Amino acid sequence: MKSRSKLFFIPFLLVVLFSIFTLSCQSEPEYEKIDLSNLEPVKAASLDSSEVVLRVAFAGVLSPTETLKSYSQLVSYLGHALHRPVEIVQRSTYAEINDLVKSRYVDLAFVCSLAYLMGNDEFGMELLVVPEVDGETVYYSYLIVPTESRAKSLADLRGKTFAFTDPLSNSGRLAPTYRLHQMGETPDSFFKKYIFTYSHDNSIRAVAEGLVDGGAVDSLIYNYIVSHQPEIGTRTKIIEKSPPFGIPPVVVHPSLDQEIKARLRSLFLNMNKGEAGRTILDDIHIERFVMGNDTSYSMIRRMADELGW
Repeated sequence: MKSRSKLFFIPFLLVVLFSIFTLSCQSEPEYEKIDLSNLEPVKAASLDSSEVVLRVAFAGVLSPTETLKSYSQLVSYLGHALHRPVEIVQRSTYAEINDLVKSRYVDLAFVCSLAYLMGNDEFGMELLVVPEVDGETVYYSYLIVPTESRAKSLADLRGKTFAFTDPLSNSGRLAPTYRLHQMGETPDSFFKKYIFTYSHDNSIRAVAEGLVDGGAVDSLIYNYIVSHQPEIGTRTKIIEKSPPFGIPPVVVHPSLDQEIKARLRSLFLNMNKGEAGRTILDDIHIERFVMGNDTSYSMIRRMADELGW
């Protein structure tokens, strides 16, 4: 895959305050990368060390507040089992999370499928485990619109406003962009304007509030949000569902200490076998964690390659 394009970060809150209709999308946006020059790699440590913090990074599939609500117990579970204090590390973009893994500032990370492939190509980002949901290790890109919309497919959104999530999101950017590519279009040629919301729940709410005419989101996040906030389901509808993609994985740096890596993998794979672990998994709508395989992401890699990403 070619190196990713620089993309401009447009905070969702500014979108709400100043209205998306003032944003120009005629040129490819850029994102701002964090300065990693002062970050120290995570120290190798014995498993019973209580002095080294277990740092876990989460890509912004959910907004920061929702991420903390959903995953704080999971991270605490891991830290307790490893006898280490824990810290959740959040950043605004998927690219920043990849950089944190690359720099070894974090021990492990929950990333998007496309971000995993980019990291794997760049520095060998390694699959640790993947979640299993409803008996499957796949997810979908949902194209959603407000309930009152007359749109029945992506073709009906020509000349409309649209919400992507993150530049390195498969379900929130790559998949819908590839659909446009198949139609002989690009986001610039097809949409009147488009924005990046930098989390799937922000995109879902942008559609529900009528701030945009449509958006592309992660099926797992959409189903999770609707199950907790049924009113969102009454204000949005799914008009297209993509083919299945390999589910977003849990990843580590390839040079992470092998003993720690094995222990972390074992903890994930056995979470569903104890009451405490099952309760946490139920809360985040995951049945269990299982071993992953890079070949599950072949379709995503093919789409990215065809688009020249």
